[in-house]
Amino acid sequence: MAQRNAAALPTSPRSAGKQLYQHQASLPHLPVPPLEQTCQKYVQSVRPYLNADQLKRTQQLVQTFAQSEQGQALQQRLEQRANSPGVTNWLADWWNDIAYLRVRDPVVIFVSYFYAYEDHLTRMAPAQRAADIAYGALLFCRQVLDETMEPEYVRRQPLCMEPYQNMFHTCRIPGSPVDTIGHYTPAEHDYFAVVHKNQFYVVPTQYQGTPLTLIELEQQFERILAADRCAAPALGALTADNRGIWTENRKKLLAASPRNHALLTKLEGAAFLVCLDDTAPVTREEHSSMCWHGDGRNRFYDKPLQFIVAANGKAGFLGEHAGMDGMVTSRLSNYVLDHVDQHRADTAQHSNAARQTLPSPELLDFVLDETVTKAIAQAEQRFDQLINDHQIRVLAYPGYGKNLIKQFKVSPDSYVQMLMQLAYYKMYGEIGPTYESVQTRRFARGRTEVCRSVSEASHQWVRAMQDPAATTETKATLARQAMAAHSSYMQDAAAGQGIDRHMLGLRMCLRPNETKPAMFDEPVFSHSCHWKLSTSQLSSPHYSGWGYGEVVPDGYGLAYMIKDNALHFNITCLNTRPDVNASRLHHYLQEAAEDMRRVLVASTAAPVAKL
Repeated sequence: MAQRNAAALPTSPRSAGKQLYQHQASLPHLPVPPLEQTCQKYVQSVRPYLNADQLKRTQQLVQTFAQSEQGQALQQRLEQRANSPGVTNWLADWWNDIAYLRVRDPVVIFVSYFYAYEDHLTRMAPAQRAADIAYGALLFCRQVLDETMEPEYVRRQPLCMEPYQNMFHTCRIPGSPVDTIGHYTPAEHDYFAVVHKNQFYVVPTQYQGTPLTLIELEQQFERILAADRCAAPALGALTADNRGIWTENRKKLLAASPRNHALLTKLEGAAFLVCLDDTAPVTREEHSSMCWHGDGRNRFYDKPLQFIVAANGKAGFLGEHAGMDGMVTSRLSNYVLDHVDQHRADTAQHSNAARQTLPSPELLDFVLDETVTKAIAQAEQRFDQLINDHQIRVLAYPGYGKNLIKQFKVSPDSYVQMLMQLAYYKMYGEIGPTYESVQTRRFARGRTEVCRSVSEASHQWVRAMQDPAATTETKATLARQAMAAHSSYMQDAAAGQGIDRHMLGLRMCLRPNETKPAMFDEPVFSHSCHWKLSTSQLSSPHYSGWGYGEVVPDGYGLAYMIKDNALHFNITCLNTRPDVNASRLHHYLQEAAEDMRRVLVASTAAPVAKL
């Protein structure tokens, strides 16, 4: 998940007509970093984990690899792949396959991510809330499909817009040994889907050649909510299962009735899915849990866009990650939420009456035989266990945010990364390998690279912060050095000069009969990418939280937002292990935030705002 403030996009020149993909052909290709450079950066990145003897051995192994015939051959193969005709990104196909489509774990928890939307003070009736969201999403969809949407830019550099091709009218399709992304013709699937009480419906976006109005969408949701139907077997729970099991169960579903194929195609081809839940979450944790996974029984987790609306109007979004990263879907969410009041005001200027002949939504009445019903029950049991094994805590820290941090003249993102380093060190007395997602969309087909947030500088700083003998001045100096090191790594990673994707590419170039280089079998190599903290920033004024699951059993998913006057963290982990505890990390994050403020306020010459 790449970080930055999605609500601020795009910042660019404007042009009329089709423009969404206007820069695609001119985007630079993802570079292959020099082998020696990556090897040197790798040694620097693992230095904090090693004693003198271990460091010496690592340096020898890495130097041997860099200078070996095998190392040079792997680098040459990777460069040849990058320079091959028709290849715009040497990593893209490998990454999409390995990181997403070949993963056999359930997508929910392990792949999906969520946004919990802030409440709308005056529009919390579920049919109204759902209509507002669907109306905005359809307007956004039309701009994507007709390519009139403005491209995104970072510092006036255009970004790759290819992910928008995977946004609407698509679905992840289970397969063995690898899934695929199904694309459906919008003209033939001009509708979105809704699920309520496990019953799936489709709502055409037009009637008699005219798009449905906001009032008509609200009427359609009211019809679905008012339908006198008992809850159906939870067909969507099948999509929450292990991908191999879902692959086989999908075959059983299709075999249960000839009509199920057309119904499933209709569901998978929908522009997006709106989930109308009967729950009424209250706390931040309840709201986040609803958006993150729910109870597994009113979803279709293979859809890349699921908007969720609770009975009390709480709302959010759940994204399947294979085709898009968070910056893209967050732009969609921000567009939808930015324009709610405007769309309602525009509607008020016209007729508020829905067309009397507007047909009701179409129920997708799947035929579920005993085999499928049994498979659903088994999937529900596995899902319930998966959710019971997890915990989530939300820290909405109101002490300060970006406004104060900027007075320290440091990067707000680097500041919060060091805050998380300090919290982890306070809790465990050691440093933990940390992954921060960095966007590489300035390159054609670019997605993400890793920023390794742990450095020699960060290690020295967290130790000083826990040292009673260290002065405030020393702590502040080391903090700034740690933040500078992080910012430098972030810039390199965004420029395609990180180390993790390059090292993956080198390993992918190994042939079946070749021995893996010794440096890749060294314990510190696996340790340094055993991500105890999987972190990502995505800030929006419209979100009360966002997040995803942990990536290692003894680690945490740590999604964060940096608001003007607040810091926000969603903490996820297992609750079946004694070595992880979301509540305790919640405590230490708050403690670390206070410690950092105290040190940097005291060391900052210029006066800062009184808190």
